Amino acid sequence: MTLTGLTPSRRRGVEILDNPAVDPELMRRSMRDVERANVMFGGRRAALAELDGILRSLPDDATILDVGTGRGDIPAAIKEQAKSLGKTIRTIGIDQSLPLVTEHYPGNDVVLRGNALSLPFQDASVDVVLASQVLHHFPEKSAIAMVREMNRVAIRRVVISDLRRSVMAATGLWIGSFLLGFHPVSRHDGVVSVMRGFLPAELAEIVAKATGQRPVVRRRLGFRVTTSWTPAR
Repeated sequence: MTLTGLTPSRRRGVEILDNPAVDPELMRRSMRDVERANVMFGGRRAALAELDGILRSLPDDATILDVGTGRGDIPAAIKEQAKSLGKTIRTIGIDQSLPLVTEHYPGNDVVLRGNALSLPFQDASVDVVLASQVLHHFPEKSAIAMVREMNRVAIRRVVISDLRRSVMAATGLWIGSFLLGFHPVSRHDGVVSVMRGFLPAELAEIVAKATGQRPVVRRRLGFRVTTSWTPAR
């Protein structure tokens, strides 16, 4: 553990919601907590900050694919941000969870069930491909495969926003989860997620192994990291 950043080595742990057989109602309940956590602890803000300049450069009616879309709260926020810029953005969500996909939350124009490691899209078929708070769910080999898939599908830009590993972040989430009334599963999985998070150099290394590029990785408020790059072919 480094004393300056209070950052232990990355740990895999086990997130309960990663089990595809988890009770659908528990999945829905915990994902509501995830949505609140995105707002309260900086996940939504970090993704929108990385996307801001990208949205300004997109043509009207551009497409954004949100990998691991959950309840679609991030795409909903993206559409609002685009609207404030006078643009209409079409969003596509993909998630492996059947309960979430069948609910078809209104944040996305289209929602598909699918695997992040084998995206059901042609090469260079979506303007922007985004993964927010998703990459940390995968061990390194699979994370590299996921980034490679995102890079394959994107036309203009690939965006990743994720957690920055820190004991302080894990402790803050643990305490805050009680104050916000999170479900015990949300509390457990949230702490595991933080300890699966990335330091900037680690995230840059995964992108480099997947694409041959080493993009700038930015630290964001709320112990977040973000990066984006133009797809390499």
